[in-house]
Amino acid sequence: MTKQNFYLKMITSSLMRRRSRMLVALLAVAIGATVLSGLVTIYYDVPRQMGKEFRSYGANLMLVSADAEDISKDALALAKKQIPSQSLVGLTAFRYETMRLNRLPFMVGGVDFLAVQKTRPYWGINGNFPQKKGEALLGQTVAQTVAAKIGDKISLVGTDCEGEDFTEKFIVSGILQTGGGEEECIFIDQKEMDSLMKDSGAYDLAECSISANAQELEDISQKIAQAAPSINPRLVKRVTKSEGSVLKKLQSLVWIVTLVVLALTMVCVATTMMAVVAERRKEIGLKKALGASNKNIVKEFLGEGLFLGALGGVIGVILGFWFAQEVSMNVFSRSISFQPLLAPVTVIVSVLITGIACTIPVRNAATVDPVIVLRGE
Repeated sequence: MTKQNFYLKMITSSLMRRRSRMLVALLAVAIGATVLSGLVTIYYDVPRQMGKEFRSYGANLMLVSADAEDISKDALALAKKQIPSQSLVGLTAFRYETMRLNRLPFMVGGVDFLAVQKTRPYWGINGNFPQKKGEALLGQTVAQTVAAKIGDKISLVGTDCEGEDFTEKFIVSGILQTGGGEEECIFIDQKEMDSLMKDSGAYDLAECSISANAQELEDISQKIAQAAPSINPRLVKRVTKSEGSVLKKLQSLVWIVTLVVLALTMVCVATTMMAVVAERRKEIGLKKALGASNKNIVKEFLGEGLFLGALGGVIGVILGFWFAQEVSMNVFSRSISFQPLLAPVTVIVSVLITGIACTIPVRNAATVDPVIVLRGE
Protein backbone atom coordinates (compact mmCIF):
# COMPACT_ATOMS: atom_id res chain seq x y z
CA MET A 1 0.00 0.00 0.00
CA THR A 2 1.44 3.37 -1.02
CA LYS A 3 1.72 6.32 1.34
CA GLN A 4 -1.01 8.18 -0.53
CA ASN A 5 -3.43 5.26 -0.28
CA PHE A 6 -2.64 4.74 3.39
CA TYR A 7 -3.09 8.47 4.08
CA LEU A 8 -6.45 8.52 2.27
CA LYS A 9 -7.63 5.38 4.10
CA MET A 10 -6.61 6.86 7.44
CA ILE A 11 -8.56 10.04 6.74
CA THR A 12 -11.71 8.28 5.54
CA SER A 13 -11.60 5.83 8.46
CA SER A 14 -11.30 8.69 10.91
CA LEU A 15 -14.26 10.48 9.30
CA MET A 16 -16.40 7.33 9.33
CA ARG A 17 -15.76 6.76 13.04
CA ARG A 18 -17.23 10.18 13.80
CA ARG A 19 -20.01 10.22 11.27
CA SER A 20 -22.44 12.38 13.25
CA ARG A 21 -20.03 15.26 13.82
CA MET A 22 -18.54 15.06 10.36
CA LEU A 23 -21.98 15.02 8.76
CA VAL A 24 -22.70 18.30 10.52
CA ALA A 25 -19.50 19.80 9.14
CA LEU A 26 -20.18 18.35 5.68
CA LEU A 27 -23.72 19.73 5.76
CA ALA A 28 -22.41 23.18 6.67
CA VAL A 29 -19.87 23.11 3.84
CA ALA A 30 -22.45 21.80 1.37
CA ILE A 31 -24.95 24.52 2.31
CA GLY A 32 -22.28 27.19 2.02
CA ALA A 33 -21.17 25.84 -1.36
CA THR A 34 -24.79 25.61 -2.52
CA VAL A 35 -25.46 29.24 -1.63
CA LEU A 36 -22.15 30.31 -3.20
CA SER A 37 -22.76 28.40 -6.42
CA GLY A 38 -26.43 29.35 -6.64
CA LEU A 39 -26.10 33.04 -5.84
CA VAL A 40 -23.05 33.57 -8.04
CA THR A 41 -24.89 31.88 -10.90
CA ILE A 42 -27.79 34.23 -10.26
CA TYR A 43 -25.34 37.15 -10.00
CA TYR A 44 -24.06 36.56 -13.51
CA ASP A 45 -27.49 35.74 -14.91
CA VAL A 46 -29.40 38.59 -13.24
CA PRO A 47 -28.41 41.20 -15.88
CA ARG A 48 -29.83 38.96 -18.63
CA GLN A 49 -32.99 38.17 -16.66
CA MET A 50 -33.56 41.73 -15.46
CA GLY A 51 -32.83 43.04 -18.95
CA LYS A 52 -35.72 40.96 -20.26
CA GLU A 53 -37.96 42.19 -17.43
CA PHE A 54 -37.09 45.83 -18.11
CA ARG A 55 -37.90 45.38 -21.78
CA SER A 56 -41.55 45.14 -20.73
CA TYR A 57 -41.29 48.86 -19.87
CA GLY A 58 -40.57 49.72 -23.49
CA ALA A 59 -37.71 50.94 -25.63
CA ASN A 60 -34.44 52.15 -24.16
CA LEU A 61 -32.97 53.79 -27.28
CA MET A 62 -34.72 56.33 -29.52
CA LEU A 63 -33.60 57.20 -33.05
CA VAL A 64 -34.59 60.65 -34.30
CA SER A 65 -33.45 62.73 -37.23
CA ALA A 66 -30.29 64.76 -36.73
CA ASP A 67 -31.61 67.46 -39.11
CA ALA A 68 -34.97 68.73 -40.31
CA GLU A 69 -35.44 65.75 -42.62
CA ASP A 70 -37.13 62.46 -41.80
CA ILE A 71 -35.23 59.24 -41.22
CA SER A 72 -34.77 57.36 -44.49
CA LYS A 73 -35.16 53.61 -44.75
CA ASP A 74 -31.52 53.24 -45.80
CA ALA A 75 -30.28 55.20 -42.78
CA LEU A 76 -32.45 53.14 -40.45
CA ALA A 77 -31.18 49.88 -41.98
CA LEU A 78 -27.60 51.11 -41.49
CA ALA A 79 -28.33 51.98 -37.87
CA LYS A 80 -29.89 48.57 -37.26
CA LYS A 81 -26.67 46.87 -38.42
CA GLN A 82 -24.79 48.53 -35.56
CA ILE A 83 -26.93 46.71 -32.98
CA PRO A 84 -25.85 43.14 -32.13
CA SER A 85 -28.59 40.81 -33.35
CA GLN A 86 -28.50 38.75 -30.12
CA SER A 87 -29.15 41.92 -28.08
CA LEU A 88 -31.90 43.43 -30.22
CA VAL A 89 -35.32 42.66 -28.77
CA GLY A 90 -37.20 44.81 -31.25
CA LEU A 91 -37.03 47.90 -33.48
CA THR A 92 -40.10 49.88 -34.52
CA ALA A 93 -40.25 52.85 -36.89
CA PHE A 94 -43.12 55.36 -36.78
CA ARG A 95 -44.46 57.63 -39.47
CA TYR A 96 -47.05 60.23 -38.47
CA GLU A 97 -49.42 62.16 -40.75
CA THR A 98 -52.39 64.39 -39.98
CA MET A 99 -55.74 63.11 -41.27
CA ARG A 100 -59.38 63.89 -40.59
CA LEU A 101 -62.01 61.63 -39.08
CA ASN A 102 -65.57 63.00 -38.88
CA ARG A 103 -64.07 66.37 -39.93
CA LEU A 104 -61.84 66.37 -36.87
CA PRO A 105 -58.03 66.35 -37.30
CA PHE A 106 -56.13 63.46 -35.71
CA MET A 107 -52.59 62.21 -35.82
CA VAL A 108 -52.38 58.93 -37.74
CA GLY A 109 -49.35 56.71 -37.20
CA GLY A 110 -48.07 54.14 -39.64
CA VAL A 111 -46.42 51.27 -37.80
CA ASP A 112 -45.47 47.60 -38.10
CA PHE A 113 -47.85 46.03 -35.58
CA LEU A 114 -45.73 42.91 -35.10
CA ALA A 115 -42.66 45.03 -34.29
CA VAL A 116 -44.47 47.44 -31.98
CA GLN A 117 -45.58 44.57 -29.74
CA LYS A 118 -41.89 43.97 -28.95
CA THR A 119 -40.95 47.58 -28.26
CA ARG A 120 -44.20 48.58 -26.56
CA PRO A 121 -45.45 45.44 -24.80
CA TYR A 122 -47.23 47.64 -22.25
CA TRP A 123 -49.86 48.65 -24.81
CA GLY A 124 -53.27 47.54 -23.61
CA ILE A 125 -55.62 46.56 -26.42
CA ASN A 126 -59.37 46.17 -26.07
CA GLY A 127 -59.96 43.98 -29.09
CA ASN A 128 -57.09 43.01 -31.38
CA PHE A 129 -54.14 44.49 -33.20
CA PRO A 130 -54.85 45.03 -36.92
CA GLN A 131 -54.02 41.78 -38.69
CA LYS A 132 -55.11 42.44 -42.26
CA LYS A 133 -55.46 45.28 -44.72
CA GLY A 134 -58.12 47.86 -43.99
CA GLU A 135 -58.00 47.59 -40.19
CA ALA A 136 -57.10 50.39 -37.77
CA LEU A 137 -56.29 50.76 -34.10
CA LEU A 138 -57.93 53.73 -32.37
CA GLY A 139 -56.62 55.40 -29.26
CA GLN A 140 -59.16 55.47 -26.45
CA THR A 141 -59.46 59.29 -26.57
CA VAL A 142 -60.10 59.19 -30.33
CA ALA A 143 -62.70 56.45 -29.94
CA GLN A 144 -64.52 58.41 -27.26
CA THR A 145 -64.40 61.62 -29.30
CA VAL A 146 -65.91 60.10 -32.44
CA ALA A 147 -68.03 57.55 -30.54
CA ALA A 148 -66.43 54.61 -32.34
CA LYS A 149 -66.31 51.05 -31.11
CA ILE A 150 -64.74 47.78 -32.21
CA GLY A 151 -66.08 46.64 -35.58
CA ASP A 152 -67.19 50.11 -36.70
CA LYS A 153 -66.23 51.44 -40.12
CA ILE A 154 -64.40 54.76 -40.21
CA SER A 155 -63.25 56.99 -43.10
CA LEU A 156 -59.88 58.72 -42.94
CA VAL A 157 -59.50 61.81 -45.13
CA GLY A 158 -56.13 63.32 -45.97
CA THR A 159 -53.78 64.72 -48.58
CA ASP A 160 -50.99 62.67 -50.12
CA CYS A 161 -47.46 63.79 -50.99
CA GLU A 162 -48.60 64.78 -54.50
CA GLY A 163 -51.20 67.18 -53.10
CA GLU A 164 -54.19 65.02 -53.97
CA ASP A 165 -56.97 64.36 -51.46
CA PHE A 166 -57.93 60.80 -50.55
CA THR A 167 -60.57 59.01 -48.50
CA GLU A 168 -59.90 55.53 -47.19
CA LYS A 169 -62.23 53.30 -45.18
CA PHE A 170 -61.00 51.23 -42.21
CA ILE A 171 -62.55 48.82 -39.71
CA VAL A 172 -61.77 49.40 -36.03
CA SER A 173 -60.05 46.21 -34.83
CA GLY A 174 -59.17 47.45 -31.35
CA ILE A 175 -59.10 50.33 -28.89
CA LEU A 176 -55.68 51.32 -27.53
CA GLN A 177 -55.30 52.07 -23.80
CA THR A 178 -51.89 53.26 -22.56
CA GLY A 179 -52.56 56.26 -20.32
CA GLY A 180 -50.25 58.26 -22.60
CA GLY A 181 -50.32 60.33 -25.76
CA GLU A 182 -50.90 57.25 -27.93
CA GLU A 183 -54.56 57.34 -26.90
CA GLU A 184 -54.97 60.50 -28.99
CA CYS A 185 -53.71 58.81 -32.17
CA ILE A 186 -54.94 56.39 -34.82
CA PHE A 187 -52.61 53.62 -35.96
CA ILE A 188 -52.64 51.83 -39.31
CA ASP A 189 -50.26 49.45 -41.02
CA GLN A 190 -47.04 51.07 -42.22
CA LYS A 191 -47.40 49.76 -45.78
CA GLU A 192 -50.94 51.13 -46.01
CA MET A 193 -49.65 54.51 -44.83
CA ASP A 194 -47.03 54.54 -47.60
CA SER A 195 -49.69 53.57 -50.12
CA LEU A 196 -52.03 56.35 -49.00
CA MET A 197 -49.26 58.97 -49.05
CA LYS A 198 -47.94 57.71 -52.44
CA ASP A 199 -44.26 57.62 -51.57
CA SER A 200 -41.62 55.08 -50.55
CA GLY A 201 -41.86 56.27 -47.01
CA ALA A 202 -39.61 57.85 -44.41
CA TYR A 203 -39.91 57.79 -40.64
CA ASP A 204 -40.38 60.47 -38.03
CA LEU A 205 -38.66 58.36 -35.39
CA ALA A 206 -37.72 54.83 -34.47
CA GLU A 207 -37.35 53.13 -31.13
CA CYS A 208 -35.18 50.19 -30.15
CA SER A 209 -35.55 47.75 -27.29
CA ILE A 210 -32.06 46.38 -26.59
CA SER A 211 -31.00 43.90 -23.94
CA ALA A 212 -27.81 45.64 -22.75
CA ASN A 213 -26.45 47.59 -19.80
CA ALA A 214 -25.93 51.35 -19.75
CA GLN A 215 -22.33 51.20 -21.01
CA GLU A 216 -23.18 48.81 -23.83
CA LEU A 217 -26.10 51.06 -24.85
CA GLU A 218 -23.77 54.06 -24.88
CA ASP A 219 -21.33 52.21 -27.14
CA ILE A 220 -24.14 51.17 -29.51
CA SER A 221 -25.39 54.76 -29.58
CA GLN A 222 -21.94 56.04 -30.58
CA LYS A 223 -21.62 53.43 -33.34
CA ILE A 224 -25.00 54.43 -34.78
CA ALA A 225 -24.07 58.13 -34.71
CA GLN A 226 -20.84 57.40 -36.58
CA ALA A 227 -22.35 54.99 -39.12
CA ALA A 228 -25.50 57.06 -39.84
CA PRO A 229 -24.79 60.80 -39.32
CA SER A 230 -28.37 61.69 -40.29
CA ILE A 231 -29.65 59.85 -37.18
CA ASN A 232 -29.41 61.17 -33.64
CA PRO A 233 -29.58 58.25 -31.16
CA ARG A 234 -30.92 59.13 -27.70
CA LEU A 235 -30.93 56.90 -24.66
CA VAL A 236 -34.14 56.70 -22.65
CA LYS A 237 -32.29 57.57 -19.45
CA ARG A 238 -35.14 56.99 -17.02
CA VAL A 239 -35.18 53.35 -18.15
CA THR A 240 -31.41 52.77 -18.42
CA LYS A 241 -30.64 54.48 -15.11
CA SER A 242 -33.36 52.59 -13.26
CA GLU A 243 -32.15 49.32 -14.76
CA GLY A 244 -28.53 50.01 -13.80
CA SER A 245 -29.47 51.05 -10.26
CA VAL A 246 -31.62 47.97 -9.64
CA LEU A 247 -28.94 45.64 -11.02
CA LYS A 248 -26.23 47.12 -8.82
CA LYS A 249 -28.37 46.78 -5.71
CA LEU A 250 -29.32 43.19 -6.51
CA GLN A 251 -25.73 42.19 -7.23
CA SER A 252 -24.52 43.88 -4.04
CA LEU A 253 -27.17 42.00 -2.07
CA VAL A 254 -26.05 38.71 -3.64
CA TRP A 255 -22.44 39.30 -2.57
CA ILE A 256 -23.40 40.31 0.97
CA VAL A 257 -25.58 37.22 1.47
CA THR A 258 -22.86 34.99 0.00
CA LEU A 259 -20.16 36.39 2.28
CA VAL A 260 -22.38 36.05 5.36
CA VAL A 261 -23.20 32.43 4.54
CA LEU A 262 -19.53 31.60 3.92
CA ALA A 263 -18.59 33.21 7.25
CA LEU A 264 -21.23 31.14 9.05
CA THR A 265 -19.96 28.03 7.26
CA MET A 266 -16.45 28.78 8.46
CA VAL A 267 -17.64 29.18 12.05
CA CYS A 268 -19.62 25.92 11.92
CA VAL A 269 -16.70 23.94 10.50
CA ALA A 270 -14.25 25.46 12.99
CA THR A 271 -16.56 24.64 15.92
CA THR A 272 -17.04 21.05 14.74
CA MET A 273 -13.32 20.49 14.23
CA MET A 274 -12.56 21.98 17.66
CA ALA A 275 -14.94 19.44 19.20
CA VAL A 276 -13.28 16.65 17.23
CA VAL A 277 -9.82 17.70 18.44
CA ALA A 278 -11.09 17.79 22.05
CA GLU A 279 -12.52 14.28 21.68
CA ARG A 280 -9.30 12.93 20.18
CA ARG A 281 -6.77 14.42 22.58
CA LYS A 282 -5.81 10.99 23.96
CA GLU A 283 -5.52 9.61 20.43
CA ILE A 284 -3.29 12.52 19.46
CA GLY A 285 -1.18 12.08 22.59
CA LEU A 286 -0.77 8.37 21.88
CA LYS A 287 0.31 9.02 18.29
CA LYS A 288 2.89 11.54 19.48
CA ALA A 289 4.15 9.11 22.11
CA LEU A 290 4.61 6.51 19.35
CA GLY A 291 6.69 8.95 17.30
CA ALA A 292 4.23 11.00 15.25
CA SER A 293 5.46 14.54 14.65
CA ASN A 294 3.42 17.74 14.78
CA LYS A 295 3.62 17.80 10.99
CA ASN A 296 1.96 14.37 10.80
CA ILE A 297 -0.84 15.47 13.16
CA VAL A 298 -1.41 18.66 11.18
CA LYS A 299 -1.52 16.77 7.87
CA GLU A 300 -4.07 14.31 9.25
CA PHE A 301 -6.53 16.88 10.64
CA LEU A 302 -6.03 19.26 7.74
CA GLY A 303 -6.56 16.40 5.30
CA GLU A 304 -9.87 15.53 6.98
CA GLY A 305 -11.01 19.13 6.73
CA LEU A 306 -9.97 19.55 3.10
CA PHE A 307 -11.64 16.26 2.18
CA LEU A 308 -14.88 17.54 3.69
CA GLY A 309 -14.42 20.83 1.84
CA ALA A 310 -13.94 19.13 -1.53
CA LEU A 311 -16.88 16.76 -1.01
CA GLY A 312 -19.11 19.58 0.21
CA GLY A 313 -18.05 21.70 -2.79
CA VAL A 314 -19.04 18.98 -5.25
CA ILE A 315 -22.43 18.60 -3.55
CA GLY A 316 -22.80 22.38 -3.53
CA VAL A 317 -22.20 22.64 -7.30
CA ILE A 318 -25.06 20.23 -7.98
CA LEU A 319 -27.47 21.69 -5.43
CA GLY A 320 -26.39 25.24 -6.30
CA PHE A 321 -27.53 24.98 -9.89
CA TRP A 322 -30.84 23.49 -8.73
CA PHE A 323 -31.20 26.34 -6.22
CA ALA A 324 -30.43 28.98 -8.87
CA GLN A 325 -32.87 27.34 -11.30
CA GLU A 326 -35.67 27.35 -8.73
CA VAL A 327 -35.05 31.00 -7.85
CA SER A 328 -34.96 32.01 -11.51
CA MET A 329 -38.16 30.13 -12.35
CA ASN A 330 -40.05 31.52 -9.34
CA VAL A 331 -38.82 35.10 -9.66
CA PHE A 332 -38.34 35.56 -13.42
CA SER A 333 -40.29 32.56 -14.78
CA ARG A 334 -37.32 31.77 -17.01
CA SER A 335 -34.70 29.04 -17.09
CA ILE A 336 -31.17 29.92 -16.00
CA SER A 337 -27.96 29.07 -17.85
CA PHE A 338 -25.28 26.88 -16.25
CA GLN A 339 -21.85 28.47 -15.74
CA PRO A 340 -19.25 25.69 -16.33
CA LEU A 341 -16.35 27.66 -14.82
CA LEU A 342 -18.30 28.06 -11.60
CA ALA A 343 -17.99 24.35 -10.70
CA PRO A 344 -14.19 24.29 -10.08
CA VAL A 345 -14.34 27.75 -8.46
CA THR A 346 -16.99 26.55 -5.99
CA VAL A 347 -14.96 23.47 -5.05
CA ILE A 348 -11.76 25.50 -4.64
CA VAL A 349 -13.48 28.14 -2.50
CA SER A 350 -15.07 25.42 -0.36
CA VAL A 351 -11.67 23.81 0.20
CA LEU A 352 -10.11 27.18 1.06
CA ILE A 353 -12.90 28.10 3.48
CA THR A 354 -12.63 24.72 5.18
CA GLY A 355 -8.85 25.00 5.34
CA ILE A 356 -9.05 28.41 6.99
CA ALA A 357 -11.71 27.15 9.41
CA CYS A 358 -9.43 24.25 10.41
CA THR A 359 -6.47 26.49 11.21
CA ILE A 360 -7.19 26.97 14.93
CA PRO A 361 -8.33 23.37 15.61
CA VAL A 362 -5.28 21.99 13.79
CA ARG A 363 -2.98 24.26 15.74
CA ASN A 364 -4.58 23.09 18.99
CA ALA A 365 -4.09 19.47 17.91
CA ALA A 366 -0.40 20.12 17.27
CA THR A 367 0.12 21.60 20.73
CA VAL A 368 -1.26 18.57 22.61
CA ASP A 369 1.30 17.37 25.20
CA PRO A 370 1.33 13.51 25.21
CA VAL A 371 2.68 13.34 28.76
CA ILE A 372 -0.16 15.39 30.22
CA VAL A 373 -2.87 13.75 28.11
CA LEU A 374 -1.79 10.17 28.77
CA ARG A 375 -1.61 10.83 32.53
CA GLY A 376 -5.30 11.72 32.31
CA GLU A 377 -4.86 15.41 33.17
